[in-house]
Amino acid sequence: MRFSMGKICIYLLLALLAGCNKQDPKDIIKVGAISGPETRLLEVARHVAKSKYGLKIQVVEFNDYTLPNTALADGSIDANVFQHQPYLDATIAAKDYNLAAIGKTFVYPMGLYSKKFDTIESLPENAKIAIPNDPSNEARALLLLQKAAIIKLKPKSEIKLSVADITYNPKHIKIIALDAAQLPHAFDDVDLAAINTNYAMLAGLLPSRDALFIEDKSSPYANIVAVRKADKHNSKLKQLVEALHSQDVLTTADELFHGEAIPAWETL
Repeated sequence: MRFSMGKICIYLLLALLAGCNKQDPKDIIKVGAISGPETRLLEVARHVAKSKYGLKIQVVEFNDYTLPNTALADGSIDANVFQHQPYLDATIAAKDYNLAAIGKTFVYPMGLYSKKFDTIESLPENAKIAIPNDPSNEARALLLLQKAAIIKLKPKSEIKLSVADITYNPKHIKIIALDAAQLPHAFDDVDLAAINTNYAMLAGLLPSRDALFIEDKSSPYANIVAVRKADKHNSKLKQLVEALHSQDVLTTADELFHGEAIPAWETL
């Protein structure tokens, strides 16, 4: 088959344009998150990063909390947004991953709730307080009780705290450990319950309205942006953090969490 010079030029031009339209994988930042509200926030951040910085982000969804750090450590993704610092610290201690945090996103606050009392100060002697029974949230609840001046704890890494570390308990409160999802249903049997935002909201409770005491933006349980240590100063990943701190993301978080997601911005 014979081609004219004009047709050859057209084919060459089309081939060149096709080549220009291919995305270099190196230009794409892959960011992992657990399927749900945080992936929706990442999608908003993806659009902000594209329009403001020309940054191309691919959101990678996971359904298992162990997988995002494994994928980050082996290079399958470039960052993840799903965990707080104590969880990352525990993972690093267990797996020896070279990971680090480069910024905070939101605190989804744990609160202290009661149907029987209106203030923390009105808790009686021998009050029963229900807390989550998984190690991470048990430590989180104990730290919250300490911040509310109900107990005092040994000065120790928060990822290792347990009921055995209570050193001061002036009202002789009794701690009852339950599955986190059962805590909103325990009100009739206890005087106070430490409940995570997701379970509180499912039960019709809003931390800012109903909790007697809640975490604030200084909480060590703010969610973070994690990366490999070698990428800690990567400018594109810093732009990802900036996009997550944008007004568009804030507005979407307010809608998704009914104003209960607390911005905890702080570059690490």
